[in-house]
Amino acid sequence: MKRKTALISACIALAGTILLSSSALYGNDPKPTTIGKYGYFFVGGQYYVPAGSTQHYMADQLYVEYFLPAKPSQKYPVVMIHGGNQTGTNYTSTPDGREGWAQYFVSQGYAVYVVDQVGRGRSVYQTNVYGPTEESSAEGVAETFTAPQLYNQYPQAKYHTQWPGTGLPGDPIFDQFYASQVFSMASWAEAEAVNKPSLIALLEQIGPAYVLGHSQSGIWGVMLADARPDLVRGVIAVEPAGGPVVGYTPGGYPYGLTFGPLNYAPALKSPSDLHFVQQTAPDAPNLARCWIQASPVHVLPNLRHTPILVVGAQASFLTPTDGCWSKYLTQAGVPNTYLYLPNIGINGNGHTMMLEKNNLQIAAAFTQWLSDIQHKY
Repeated sequence: MKRKTALISACIALAGTILLSSSALYGNDPKPTTIGKYGYFFVGGQYYVPAGSTQHYMADQLYVEYFLPAKPSQKYPVVMIHGGNQTGTNYTSTPDGREGWAQYFVSQGYAVYVVDQVGRGRSVYQTNVYGPTEESSAEGVAETFTAPQLYNQYPQAKYHTQWPGTGLPGDPIFDQFYASQVFSMASWAEAEAVNKPSLIALLEQIGPAYVLGHSQSGIWGVMLADARPDLVRGVIAVEPAGGPVVGYTPGGYPYGLTFGPLNYAPALKSPSDLHFVQQTAPDAPNLARCWIQASPVHVLPNLRHTPILVVGAQASFLTPTDGCWSKYLTQAGVPNTYLYLPNIGINGNGHTMMLEKNNLQIAAAFTQWLSDIQHKY
């Protein structure tokens, strides 16, 4: 009983922190974005019967939240896909109550569709289907995302200045962010496999779109464009996770960029047809030695006409590998642009740049790129 009382007291204290943060920080945007229509729907999904049961349940459905501008001015919508242990809330606000990327894109005339990955957030997690989960500790989140400059785990960490608060547990802004963290599928290969068809179903429903992915889903726009080049008009890959070939699992990305098959030419009989080699030296100090294809090189013809923007931050744990994605795509015959944010005067960002103090400055760079590529369609 004593332990239960202590737990309840702790929960009340945390709730008080969140409410205080909300009342103190929310609603401070002087010119809120005008949204013409807002709502949600689910796409994909299939019924299944668990072993030993006669009852039907649903899995693989994708939650989609949409924001339609009051005065649309852009031909194609934007689909926003979050990263690991996150949900679509990453794009709809910031922990200190400022407008998110979703609202900014709407203000520029884009229809925006924000998803919760399959098995994440409001896309229900079915343990019988997806298997084990993983989660992040508060300390791990602070070290990796919100206060890396205090831990100095990699050379670029010291440049991190853009998180709106201390970045440590107990700070109300950090507590808001950590409260948003959820369980993820432990298997990233499974996450990719179950999200791909549901995301394609979304594109089939809304029509051709730009795809913006971050971290775990950073390269998924490329995966979708390879599968359905008719439905992807451009890809913004924000700090894709891991790096080509390496990935986050012992086996890495067997298809170079993804766990699942891509349409290489010459065609692959199996992923073992791809051969990889690591650079003998990095392109610059404090960068990773990229993995690229060894000869013979297989190209990705379905991606040759899809504009792709690979985005790197100054102070992220993934800064050393961001450019490797661009290098791999280029070698595979895929034109792309690598945007290292400091090169356009945007400094101090960590991995969760969509939540940081200059998040709308970054969003403006993205919409400028989209404006630049619109002549292609």
